[in-house]
Amino acid sequence: MKYVVVGLIVALLILHQDIWFWENGTLLFGFMPIGLLYHAGISISAAITWYLATQFCWPSHVEEETLAAVGEASETSSKGGSDA
Repeated sequence: MKYVVVGLIVALLILHQDIWFWENGTLLFGFMPIGLLYHAGISISAAITWYLATQFCWPSHVEEETLAAVGEASETSSKGGSDA
């Protein structure tokens, strides 16, 4: 899945460079410029890609280390130990 996310990121980087809609004055739905709708689609795609990256590519050991550190800090403060 990691390679799928990397592929999506590369595809978004390439598709974001839209030179083909610069001079196009077409209105979709009677009011929306096609370039604006294209960028809205790119933004939604980027949000979905970021969600997939956090679900499948985020390093779990970082979260475990943080939770362990927070647990140790709360144990130290509940025992009355203070370094200050």
